[in-house]
Amino acid sequence: MVDESNLKYWHDAGHVARRALEAIRDEITAGSTWHSVIESAERFIRRNGGKPAFPVTIAVNEFAAHYTTDHSVTKPESWDGDMVFNNGDLVKLDIGVHINGHIGDNALTVEVGNKGIHTEQIRAAKEARDAAIEMLHPGTPWYKVGAAAAQPSIDAGFRPIRNLCGHQLKPWELHAGLSVPSYACGPENQGFKGVVEEGAVYAIEPFNTTGDSGLIQNVGARNSSNIYRVTGNVSWRKALSRKQLKPLGAQLARNIEERYSTLPFAERWAFPMLEKPFPEADESSRQSKWNALVKKLISIRFLETYHALSCQDGGMIGQFEHTALVTSGGPEILTVE
Repeated sequence: MVDESNLKYWHDAGHVARRALEAIRDEITAGSTWHSVIESAERFIRRNGGKPAFPVTIAVNEFAAHYTTDHSVTKPESWDGDMVFNNGDLVKLDIGVHINGHIGDNALTVEVGNKGIHTEQIRAAKEARDAAIEMLHPGTPWYKVGAAAAQPSIDAGFRPIRNLCGHQLKPWELHAGLSVPSYACGPENQGFKGVVEEGAVYAIEPFNTTGDSGLIQNVGARNSSNIYRVTGNVSWRKALSRKQLKPLGAQLARNIEERYSTLPFAERWAFPMLEKPFPEADESSRQSKWNALVKKLISIRFLETYHALSCQDGGMIGQFEHTALVTSGGPEILTVE
């Protein structure tokens, strides 16, 4: 439960996250690049007193979540075009901010060019988020929250995504164990037992789709998101003493942990760490060394990584998200300006 003495951190993180989201949405215009928007958002966060709680992510059209650019700005697998916004694109922008580990997580969906192609889907996704938040009163069963989130999308002719969930937030934990349903899972679903708890912080983020399956799928290799996270389950010191890591690998693991703790980080943030130990190496050599390091750190479970996600049947995806604190009187939205 939230420590009263740290409430200011939660509020400040939410405030910066919302300001970033609203400021950067105006940069999603035809002809601008995904990478420029991502970098602009991360600069905004840092300039305004926060740090990214995870890499800013962009998901266009059928892509749903978990994609940020890498240091070489390589486009994701299965994406045919350039990473440039075009009129009519349906774009999800997801921004998280932390202040001393306390997280504000929010997202929105916009249509590039305002042609009105996706107006109803965008409205339904936003209403789904708001309907779910209205149910965040202490003691409300989670299946009722899921049913509330699903209904606006269903009423508008879209399908809720069933295998993407909201999540509880705790200091330094973006996904703190409990998942929040965004579909009518029913009271017997074992994955969503329990009730809304007073004093807890939840990220509420229903997704909807124009597709029929209501499901998302992994895209490409398991590191296709370009996002990694220190698991917190393995000590680099022990890995070094057990000869699972060489000294340089252990030093790099230590640097990553000290910089990012257990919050997700971008490949493009960490890749420059190789410049100092390998000053004479060219791009190809550094890339090879990075791949070997990451493979090793994942194999010993020091790191985990994520797939980019897209709609299973190619449907267009919409999403909105707020972070909310549950008080005795109901939800308090933290991601507000």
